[in-house]
Amino acid sequence: MLMVNERQPAIRTLSGWAISVLLEAGAVRECEEHGWMRDRADPHARERALAIARENPPPGVTAVQADAEIRDVLDSFGDTCPECPPECG
Repeated sequence: MLMVNERQPAIRTLSGWAISVLLEAGAVRECEEHGWMRDRADPHARERALAIARENPPPGVTAVQADAEIRDVLDSFGDTCPECPPECG
């Protein structure tokens, strides 16, 4: 008999979900050289990410909690990669 196990969600943490929403909305990008997340400082992309979070929060999370997590994750990113020289942009 074939047994099927329930799949684990692809993103296991709320902060991981928030990062994926921010990437999808274009609010952050990954430093190509070092892999750090970098804020793109695009207010329209931030608003898109917040709208996505409020409209489609992950299961078990309220829209308010999802919005707060997006904001917390955004606040934790800088606009520069700590390992890159300032001219790296």
